[in-house]
Amino acid sequence: MSEVLRSTDYKSNLKPIWCAGCGDFGVLASIYKAFEELQLQPENTAVCSGIGCSSRLPGYINAYTFNGIHGRVLPFATGVKMASPKSTVIAVGGDGDGFSIGAGHIGHAARKNIDITYIVMDNSIYGLTKGQASPTTPLGVKTKTTYYGNMGMTFNPVRMLIAYKASFVARTFAGNPKHVQEMIVKAIQHPGFSFVEILSPCVTFRGKDQFKIIRDKSTYLNETHDVEDELKAFDIANNEEYYALGVIYKKVRPTYAEIVREHVTKKAKATVNGTPKIDELLEQFQP
Repeated sequence: MSEVLRSTDYKSNLKPIWCAGCGDFGVLASIYKAFEELQLQPENTAVCSGIGCSSRLPGYINAYTFNGIHGRVLPFATGVKMASPKSTVIAVGGDGDGFSIGAGHIGHAARKNIDITYIVMDNSIYGLTKGQASPTTPLGVKTKTTYYGNMGMTFNPVRMLIAYKASFVARTFAGNPKHVQEMIVKAIQHPGFSFVEILSPCVTFRGKDQFKIIRDKSTYLNETHDVEDELKAFDIANNEEYYALGVIYKKVRPTYAEIVREHVTKKAKATVNGTPKIDELLEQFQP
């Protein structure tokens, strides 16, 4: 019987260097707890990231970890999963890394239903590069790059992921570590592409009042919510007067690896003593 792992077993020797009060501390603690609850084996777990404050997170975890280039975490995480299907693969990053330079990758990972968990720590600002507006910065907010106030409409990640046919979409808040842990556990357990938006305030560039603002604007979905109702999920995402926290949408469907495996199996049957039937192979190229 393997040894029971504790949350401390998932800590690396590196110490987090985020600003004091950053919401990412709570997210990291919740990830440790989620790994403990699931008893993930470090040698069978991969945590990948791009660039940004939140993308430093893999370095603080005892597992196979990778810090890549800006916006490219999903292609890398997809490659890891396809090369090692039995591994638990988790991609992490921020709103700038994911919804700006990396936005083009999200739709394809979601629609293909790659069996990975994508955690985005959304602080509505570029923190690592010192306070520029990000895709989720609210309209009118003054930043280093929006002196007269942000003039672009605020990006809605949950609405986008539902539209992209992600099979699991959830939102949570770094100020409630237990709920963050719960959402991460459910996301990892889900077979397919799981997206978790974690509202993780940047107290340095967005202000120390962000925790209170988000808490006051949040409401938790109850057990009566039908997670498979896509239209209801859109209604929840479209209501930007408050933050609905919980599993907003979930639909079990075949993963990309399962579909590929099925096709490979079918082609393997189209052989004679291990040799492909040439006529059947040529048929696929007929007009």
